[in-house]
Amino acid sequence: MENIFDIRLVFSQIPAILQYLPVTLKLAIVSMIVSMVLGLPLALIKIKRIPVLTQFSNLYISLIRGMPVLVQLYVVYFGIPLLLRYINQQHGTSYNVNGIPAIVYAFVALAINQSAYNAEILRGSLQSVDKGQIEAANALGMTYGQALRRIILPEAFLVALPALGNSFISLIKGTSLAFVASVIEMTAQGKIIAGRSYRYFEVYVSLAIIYWVITILFEQIINYAEKKLRIPEEAPTLIEESGGER
Repeated sequence: MENIFDIRLVFSQIPAILQYLPVTLKLAIVSMIVSMVLGLPLALIKIKRIPVLTQFSNLYISLIRGMPVLVQLYVVYFGIPLLLRYINQQHGTSYNVNGIPAIVYAFVALAINQSAYNAEILRGSLQSVDKGQIEAANALGMTYGQALRRIILPEAFLVALPALGNSFISLIKGTSLAFVASVIEMTAQGKIIAGRSYRYFEVYVSLAIIYWVITILFEQIINYAEKKLRIPEEAPTLIEESGGER
């Protein structure tokens, strides 16, 4: 049975794969932050229904969500160098195409892909904020930007946190495709190890265990953050605080 499946190899090669966990987490965290920065304006444009920009936002979200992330990685990986070479030829510039780190392509592709999904998450959470609070902020003389920063975004973030947490977990698993952009992260390292030993099944079982554990850890972190940040629906009454009516 050991010749078919070596359980000891599954666990013995996990430390070698985990050496590239920082790369995986860096890809996920940076891409998530950038996707939020890109997704928020898209969400606001759709809410405000700004002419032309709304159509562009709808097209962008539809296009990005309609393509597999793998295809987007290839488009970015091969498209950016072509674009820079074209700019060099047309404008006489000297951008060093070969000097761009491979991880940059993965950052760009993953952030763009995730921004389309996060835009819809943020749009729904922003629209869930009680309009009465926005009207009260206007009555106090706040601009929309001030109300957005002080009232709307904090409340919308709490509403969006579970969905954004799921989005982040999906992004962690999506980083496993970064190897197509020549980025060595956990999955790429696993493929390298498997290529040496030809024990591909054991390597992929090791990767499955690692991603599963990471997913559970981040689910617990997100649940903990949600409980800590959640605002009680009803404040305790004076009677309850004093131990009942006398």
